Amino acid sequence: MNTTGQAYFKTTTWEETPYAELEGGRKLTRVHAVFTYECDLEGEGTVDYLMAYSPDGTGNFVGMERIVGHIGDRSGSFVAQHTGTFDPKAVHTNWEFVPGLGTDELDGITGIGNLILEGHGPYPFTFEYDLQTNRKQ
Repeated sequence: MNTTGQAYFKTTTWEETPYAELEGGRKLTRVHAVFTYECDLEGEGTVDYLMAYSPDGTGNFVGMERIVGHIGDRSGSFVAQHTGTFDPKAVHTNWEFVPGLGTDELDGITGIGNLILEGHGPYPFTFEYDLQTNRKQ
């Protein structure tokens, strides 16, 4: 990765539905969420998560997010794969841009990010990306 970006996001929609509730407070849920991004990354992301809750309020999740907008002066969309853990105090998320799913001027984008979310946002974060390959003219 050759460029570091800074951004922050806020949650505009969070719809969580349990699909398996187990004894002792364990459960599995599906989440549909929408985030808005500002700064080096500007746009809107739509994500679907699968989440697993332990009795103590900790858990794990996976998700796929399609973000439409722009990074710097290049516009298009890309997909970020999320994996992470959460507890009552913070969410720890690893991002990886899914290869081959960038569109328009973001075609060929690669990237990663690690986010620690505390509080209620907006959430600042740093990410690394490369837009040098396959840029459409």
